[in-house]
Amino acid sequence: MRDESIHYVNWFRHSSPYINAHRGKTFVLMIGGEAIADDNFDNIVHDITLMTSLGIRLVLVHGARPQIEERLTNQQLETRLHHDLRVTDTDALQCVIEAIGVLRSTVEAKLSMGLVNTPMHGAEIRVCSGNFITARPMGIYEGVDLCHTGEVRRIDHQGIRGQLNQGNIVLLSNLGYSPTGEIFNLSVEEVATQTAIALQADKLILFGAEKGIIDSRGILRSELLARTAERFLQQYYHLQSDDPETAYTELSKLLQMATEVCAGGVPRCHLISYKDDGALLAELYTRDGAGTMIIQESYEQVRAANIEDVGGIIELIKPLEDSGILVRRSRELLEAEVEQFFVVERDGAIIGCAALYLFPDEKMGELACVAIAKAYQGGDRAEMLLQAIEERARELQLEYLFVLTTRTAHWFIEHGFAEMALAKLPGKKQALYNYQRNSKVFSKML
Repeated sequence: MRDESIHYVNWFRHSSPYINAHRGKTFVLMIGGEAIADDNFDNIVHDITLMTSLGIRLVLVHGARPQIEERLTNQQLETRLHHDLRVTDTDALQCVIEAIGVLRSTVEAKLSMGLVNTPMHGAEIRVCSGNFITARPMGIYEGVDLCHTGEVRRIDHQGIRGQLNQGNIVLLSNLGYSPTGEIFNLSVEEVATQTAIALQADKLILFGAEKGIIDSRGILRSELLARTAERFLQQYYHLQSDDPETAYTELSKLLQMATEVCAGGVPRCHLISYKDDGALLAELYTRDGAGTMIIQESYEQVRAANIEDVGGIIELIKPLEDSGILVRRSRELLEAEVEQFFVVERDGAIIGCAALYLFPDEKMGELACVAIAKAYQGGDRAEMLLQAIEERARELQLEYLFVLTTRTAHWFIEHGFAEMALAKLPGKKQALYNYQRNSKVFSKML
């Protein structure tokens, strides 16, 4: 087999956990008019089609800012912003309606492609649009009449779910309708945010010009807690401006959306670039991603252990030691090794733990003492601990992770470990091997 084929097979295998995890989930994608106008938009459409074929339920929310600006300019109409909201008079509203109508048709047409020589050959994509957004006028804001600029009043989440249940992609624009038959120009950011919250979507994916959030060291942050994202918003991407006619930066709006949807119950929000070919697939189906993922705050957290956690760890692992699943550890040993541990903390209680013991000469690490409290088993807490251990091992430039187990071999196999010969263990570990326990050895390449 050629090298490129081997590379593809390995990538495909590594993507399979993400394919399984995302199947049946609901994702809301916000695609601004800038993204639709970009040369890479056709590739984004192909990736959206692939996601649909992999079982993801998709809601696309599109904007039209540059297209609206172009129509206003062509008709020599003034563009006026007030705190980043367009003042939409009657003439401007006509431009908004026309621009959105053209873009909606463009997106639907691209999602309908099925030529033999395109990635969408054989795809049967049904796109549904409709009056899913009920809006109301913004009215007079700080002395300025915003005319036909509105805000979201209600999202018909049941109607949207009905279309998703039929396998349709739902396409929403930044137009909203009132019970009295009026049309309002809405913020695409508000539509996407409120739609994700109303649906309690599994993810909100935001396309922007930038790859994601760059920290003060110039490094792309692949993952942020929502509270950290809010701090970035305040420190680096100021949302407010002294001039009410100054538009907010794109990143400030995206960060604001991310913090709002996480607070509203959406577990994950992703910021990716519409300019990067394959960014959507890389973000969803690879370990490293391609942008910034912002995570909802949780009353559970995985963190490095400290000396104050020793009592909680002892209480947690004692039943497993008594049953012979774990090797007994004295309090003195745990106090000496506590810095090797990660714990899952829930409301101040330790409900999970795992340790990483280092063998730097062999570039190997041992995953040990994995335990989850009985009342909290069945979730993804062990996976979270494994992820924390793997990330720490990579930071230390280890190449392999190994584990000795007597009762939980299948769990480790399911998470990428393979059986390994005892002779391949680090020498120091071989010398301490307990033949009476007869533990099996499994390893995983990092």
